[in-house]
This record gives sequence, structure tokens and C-alpha cells, in this order.
Amino acid sequence: MGAIQRDFMPADLKPILNKYGIDGCVSVQADQSEAETEFLLALAENNDFIKGVVGWVDLMAADAGKRVEYFSRFNKLKGFRHVLQGEEDRALMLNPKFMDGVRALKRHDLAYDILIFPDQLGYTNQFVKNFSGQRFVIDHIAKPDIKNKNIDKWEMGIRAIAKYENVWCKVSGMITEADWYAWVLADFYPYLDVIFDAFGAKRVMFGSDWPVCNVAGGYQQMLSVVKNYVSKLSEDEQARFWGLNAIEFYKLS
Repeated sequence: MGAIQRDFMPADLKPILNKYGIDGCVSVQADQSEAETEFLLALAENNDFIKGVVGWVDLMAADAGKRVEYFSRFNKLKGFRHVLQGEEDRALMLNPKFMDGVRALKRHDLAYDILIFPDQLGYTNQFVKNFSGQRFVIDHIAKPDIKNKNIDKWEMGIRAIAKYENVWCKVSGMITEADWYAWVLADFYPYLDVIFDAFGAKRVMFGSDWPVCNVAGGYQQMLSVVKNYVSKLSEDEQARFWGLNAIEFYKLS
């Protein structure tokens, strides 16, 4: 973890994006505080290449609706996320207070990023079916156990969720779920086959998981996995994967 135990700022990312021909990004929360949301919005305000921010508010709070309304006034605020993967209550997303908080997002046309581990896919399926029209995206393809080649239960959960047209999927973070020091491209293909088959090319988008990806290689290595795989897609499908789907989902301008 030493590879990421320092500050990473826009000045660290911009040269990487330039090198690989990526002209913008969406910055997603890590710390669960409103200070984090304000911090990311300030960075976005001062860096044009940050096209959007996925922040955090306490969706369980009594005033969640008011806090969502407040942050919705910022043009670059595109949605919210909670680190559900780290919660002791694996079914927290089904808590009525949490769901009330998510309902506030729809009122302001904001997206919600779903950050979970595979053991939470069943709960997530129950969760998303309560929100017709709410834009959801599964982060990091729900972090399957690629290292140990566990795929069956994850695949069942993913396919169930993908049936909801308002749920999209972010292809990111995969190398951190593989063997950090010995992964090969072929390790990821069965999982990518499932994702593209389940969601289709119109609901799948690229995500870097930078700087966390540095623990298992780095930006170039992470990029090589998806670049190699999507090269077989049509030109239109590749354009969607690399940017157009993210623009549509997050309503970027």
C-alpha cells in the first residue's frame, strides 16, 4: 500500500491523462465527509479537466434531502456515493433511511455510485428495484475475486442487476482484485465477457480507479487490460466506452 500513501492532486493526474489522450475525468469521493465533497468541488472549479464530482452526504441523516439540495446547486456535482463495501451492515442500502436519502437524488436528477463487494450483490438487486428511473452505476464491476478466479456467484448477481435499464457499470479497479504481482491479461477476460454481455455496450464505461490502481501496477498497466479487450468492439462502441457513456450517465458538459 506504500504506493498510495501520499497526497495525489490534479497536477499529478493531468500529465497522465495527456499522455493517454484522455481529456477529462470524474472525481469520486473516498473520505465520507461533506468536507471531501467541498474539497473535490473546489478542485473541479480550478481544473477544467475535472468534468464532474461524485461526492458524499450522510444519506441516513434527517436533513439528507436538504444537504443533497444544497450540493445540487453546484454545476459540477453529478452524484453521490457511500462506501457500502466497508459497512458492517452488509444490507445497509436497504435501510429505509438510506433509501429515503437516495430518493432525494432523483428529485435533483443526480446519479448514485454503488460501491460494493460481491457478497452485497443480492441486497443491491433488492435496492435498485425500488428506484425506477434513478441513475445507478456499479463501481469496479462489484470487485469480483479475480485473484482466486471466483466468478459463478458474482456472475449471477451481476446478471440479475443488469436487467434494470437504469443500472450501468463502471469497468475499473480490476487489477487490484487480481494477484497484484502476477496477473496477466487473460485473468480479466471472463469477467469482462460477463459485464459486456449483461449490460451491453451502451451501459458500460471506463474508470481508472487512479491512484488506487498504483498498488497493482499503475495507470498504463490498468489501461492495457481494458484497451486490449475493447479493441474488438466497433468504433461506435469504443467511443461509448471511453467517454460518451460517461458523458451521458453523469450528464457532463
